[in-house]
Amino acid sequence: MHEHSLVAGLIGKIEAIALENGGKKVTGVRVRLGALSQMSGTHFRGHFVDAARGTAAEGAKLTIEETTDILVPDAQHVLLESVELEQ
Repeated sequence: MHEHSLVAGLIGKIEAIALENGGKKVTGVRVRLGALSQMSGTHFRGHFVDAARGTAAEGAKLTIEETTDILVPDAQHVLLESVELEQ
């Protein structure tokens, strides 16, 4: 359940970015999964695809960077690195 709410919050941020830029379609999203985020890239991708259905992010290319350094300050987090919008 934690994963669902985390990804839903991320989709909310992505939709806000799209709305701030004229409601454009999201074509790409880049996220970084911290080493202690307790989610694999595959697991995150499944949740993202489900949560993005019916939103501006549906069908967006998802790029996931999985980090391994447990000592970095964001090791427990999933970070939104960038959002690409339709021109």
